[in-house]
Amino acid sequence: MRATVDDELVVHGRVVGQRDRVARIVEVLGTDGGPPYRVRFADGHETVMSPGPDTVVRHRDPAS
Repeated sequence: MRATVDDELVVHGRVVGQRDRVARIVEVLGTDGGPPYRVRFADGHETVMSPGPDTVVRHRDPAS
């Protein structure tokens, strides 16, 4: 998994009815874009994540 600042991590819900959670990467702590990442959720909560198999990176659009 490789990501950069401002990419988003999408953590898919694990059970029926659980929504996906989206967090914006604010700092890459690993080498060469690898985890762990410091992320911020929409409610302002920040944490350090090492994403699992239920997580995908949504890369930012370089044009924006």
